[in-house]
Amino acid sequence: MQQTRRHILEILKEHKSATIDEIVTALTERIGRITAVTVRHHLEILRGEGLVAAPEVRRRSAPGRPQYVYTLTERAAEYFPNNYQGLATGLMEQMKEQLPSVQVNNILEGVAGQMVDNAMVPDGPIELRLEHTVAYLNKSGYSASWDHGDNGHLVLSISNCPYEQVSCSNPELCKMDEKIIHGLLGVRPKRLSWQMEDEEACRYLIPADK
Repeated sequence: MQQTRRHILEILKEHKSATIDEIVTALTERIGRITAVTVRHHLEILRGEGLVAAPEVRRRSAPGRPQYVYTLTERAAEYFPNNYQGLATGLMEQMKEQLPSVQVNNILEGVAGQMVDNAMVPDGPIELRLEHTVAYLNKSGYSASWDHGDNGHLVLSISNCPYEQVSCSNPELCKMDEKIIHGLLGVRPKRLSWQMEDEEACRYLIPADK
């Protein structure tokens, strides 16, 4: 990302919200003199990328022109450091150390059920359910696709695991993914290949109908 726009994101992150004048002041301290016109140009680019929300009017305590404040969108969070992987790994380790395996599996099944409920895949022919399932999985970071395999069988492929660094030491999460696929499609998938065994993708045979 262009450096000035990166600075603007950091300023909005630090201040929660800011006007153009406030951004100009903060940027000047970081990179030297910059104009409001230039800042407005960068903000429009960031808005176009979905990282900055449309400006809102800030109420003034005294008469004068309205002030417009800018804030970050939820999508902007991905541009800042996080430790989701460490948190998820720690939670899995603690659950497995302190709870019986049955309870751990029940918790993961609950997570799978919650994801299925959020997806709201409509009923209908299996191809329609696959289209909606793939769209939901891709939105969730799975890089999924489907096609007709040998003998006309339906095959669902997932080439990216959104929590690969956690699942490599916690294969229970792979079982959770199978529960998610089962819940989304309404049919039980049969795993054909597994990335944990150095395959290019996790591939699942999908029965033609319920």
